[in-house]
Amino acid sequence: MILDNDFHIPGEGFAWETEYSSNSRPVSIGRGCFIGARAIILKGVTLGDKVVVGAGAVVTRSFPSGSVIGGNPAGLLQNRV
Repeated sequence: MILDNDFHIPGEGFAWETEYSSNSRPVSIGRGCFIGARAIILKGVTLGDKVVVGAGAVVTRSFPSGSVIGGNPAGLLQNRV
C-alpha cells in the first residue's frame, strides 16, 4: 500500500473530517525498487533507486539508493551502495 495522506482526521466531537488534501505529502519511489508483499509506504517518503523493502514493512521515513529495509517502523538492514 502506498498512502500519500492520512485520509480522515478527527473533527469536532465524534465526527471525522473529509478534507484530506491539507495533510497529504507526495511519495517518490525510485527506479528498480522491489517492494515486498503487504508493505506500507506512508506519506512524504522518498525511496532512492534499487531500494528493497521487506514484506510487511511499514516505511515511515525516506531511504537512499541501494538500501535494504524492513520492520515496523522500517529500518536500514543493509546498504548495497
